[in-house]
Amino acid sequence: MRRTELLGLRVDQVGSLLRPASLISSFLSCAKGDITLSALDVLVEQAIRDVVARQQAIGFPIVTDGEFGRINWHVSFSQIEGWALDEASWRSFLANPAMRHEHERANTLGADAVQSYKTPATSRLRLLSNFPLGEYRRLAAVATTPGKAMLMGPDRVSQMCDLPASKPAYDSADAFLADVVAIQSRMVGELVEAGCPYVQLDEPSYTGYVDRATLERMRANGEDPMANLRRAVKASNAVVADHASKAVFGIHICRGNRASMWHREGTYDGIAEELFSTLRFDRLLLEYDTARAGGFEPLRFVPKGPLGQAPVVVLGLVTTKTGEVETVDALLRRIEEASRFLDVGQLALSPQCGFASGMSGNDLSHDQQWRKLEVILETARRVWH
Repeated sequence: MRRTELLGLRVDQVGSLLRPASLISSFLSCAKGDITLSALDVLVEQAIRDVVARQQAIGFPIVTDGEFGRINWHVSFSQIEGWALDEASWRSFLANPAMRHEHERANTLGADAVQSYKTPATSRLRLLSNFPLGEYRRLAAVATTPGKAMLMGPDRVSQMCDLPASKPAYDSADAFLADVVAIQSRMVGELVEAGCPYVQLDEPSYTGYVDRATLERMRANGEDPMANLRRAVKASNAVVADHASKAVFGIHICRGNRASMWHREGTYDGIAEELFSTLRFDRLLLEYDTARAGGFEPLRFVPKGPLGQAPVVVLGLVTTKTGEVETVDALLRRIEEASRFLDVGQLALSPQCGFASGMSGNDLSHDQQWRKLEVILETARRVWH
């Protein structure tokens, strides 16, 4: 599929899919030392082969590996010298295989909860191995349909950094972020060179700039939230800037999704003009499944124009948090509402997030997951023929 065709995809998916129970058990066995990493890799490869075949069987035009090789979505930025995130992820998984944290369900990010997300830099960061590149190569080996690669965006990495504990390696957030951007730009370049046609940055951090609790923390630390947002957008743009004409680039924005929970709320209204007018991505994958996201009015700030010159907004209308399967008619009405603010030619449809940001996945069945993807396909056929 050519880049121009990928730019105009009317359906999309964010990345993660529910893991088979047997695969989850295998990860736990590996974490305990009962099986080797190489044995686990064999099982992961078979599970990916199966899930890719299922995506292709239902006719999905862009496939993923389901993130089956990850403990959680954070490990896309692991295997980095000076950044022990992969080790922390394994420890967290072993201590809490279900990956459930009540603070997320209640949206009460206390001090202890915030600390659980923080990782200090023990030295200047250096790329040891390109984790998403290995994922893409494994995907491309079994897929006949174009595949996409997913990478945690630079602002989310920055928010996870325990900066006070990162001295003397880094004395400022800007210095840390600059190294993250340089590493991620290299990672993206290697993905593109390997033939990856579609790369997505995951930036749930952007909703922090409309979330009251997060804004209060920023201001209490003497930070200017809008200045932070501008720095974040600049960083995201810089990751893909050198590769813009060589692949399709998307950016996904949500409010948290692990185990059907969420940890931020706030509509796009407060950041839409700044965010949508300055992001330089081909596809904006926006969570829009609940009232937490607000209305479609902010879409009026998305630049208008033909494919390749203006972004496509991928409406995340189908929830991955519950098993209730949306109807085509309900989705058609929502798309019609959105088209009042952005022409339907610049719209597409997807789930609001992945189905399994963490190993345990969300509170729905495999059958419900596939039915949701099929509803997306049918709705898109009705709208865009």
